[in-house]
Amino acid sequence: MYLDTTRSVPDADRRIDVRWRAVRRDLAEQGADLPTLEALDDVVGGVPDLPGPQGEALFATEGKVLGAYTLAAAPTVDSARSLPAPDPLLLAFDRDHQVAHVVVAVDREGADVEAFPAAAHEPAFQRTFNGSTLHITRVRAGAEAQASFHRRTVNVWNENTAQAAQDVREAVDAVEAQVVLVAGDPKAYGILREHLETLPVPLVQVGGGRADDEARAALRQGADAALAEVSATAHRTALEELKEALGRGQALEGIPAVKEALAAGRVETLFLAPDSDAANATLFASRKDPLLLGTDPAAFGEDPTVFSAPAHLLLFRAAVLGNASFSELLPPMRCQDGVAARLRY
Repeated sequence: MYLDTTRSVPDADRRIDVRWRAVRRDLAEQGADLPTLEALDDVVGGVPDLPGPQGEALFATEGKVLGAYTLAAAPTVDSARSLPAPDPLLLAFDRDHQVAHVVVAVDREGADVEAFPAAAHEPAFQRTFNGSTLHITRVRAGAEAQASFHRRTVNVWNENTAQAAQDVREAVDAVEAQVVLVAGDPKAYGILREHLETLPVPLVQVGGGRADDEARAALRQGADAALAEVSATAHRTALEELKEALGRGQALEGIPAVKEALAAGRVETLFLAPDSDAANATLFASRKDPLLLGTDPAAFGEDPTVFSAPAHLLLFRAAVLGNASFSELLPPMRCQDGVAARLRY
């Protein structure tokens, strides 16, 4: 089930309860058993302290909740389906736009470093470093004394930033970050960049800092804007690569061709459009061989585990179990049935 659990609105608890009751009735009409509905009763509601829009994806069966996930964006429509296999597509689309990242607020004394896995609202890695502050400010003095003070200042900045850089490297490794967002003192940022020249992910400078709550709020706002651009750039690149691969015969489009490629283990990346023909089409699958998909259950012989489900769900399932990656098929790119695949070979 997918539910809007935004809490930054008046009377949020009542609104969420009304939404859940409507979805619950729908699930009961579809045949969901009472123990499963009661298990969902215990967990539904989203994250109480999370600001801004949010949604929730819940998966349950036989009286047990199998997964509960927070969505960065609320679903446009609350929905729930009782199916023979889970439908994680909306969750996958949400995750496809999230980026594992590191946020750094740096100044002359040290840095605050936080690492966030994709779609996480709490850091998985957090470290604050405040180094030496001796001679951290350059002073006016005689020529010889002034030069000495300046050398000491630069040395302290360099030493402090070197430790901050080590924290950044560990943070990147901790969450396999795709980008490091840095805010704060321009001089300290410049030194940090020098220490991180060999870092395998890009550094992006954003506004804000670590001085006070206002600076931290500006940092979070700048980080969100930068992450949105990183995600958009990654999608543009992926779609350009798909377009070129289609032209070279190294990609396929349409349900018939893609399902055969999935069965053969040839798919490197599956592309799906949210509102596609694949959402309305039906395919058959087997629990014995999840990569094999068909339009006729007779093709599976006497296999008693065969079941039917929406085509886009089973294509995604086969891609995941075949170790393929996934990306959303976004306008203006269009493909037959709203489905495409880049091939491994």
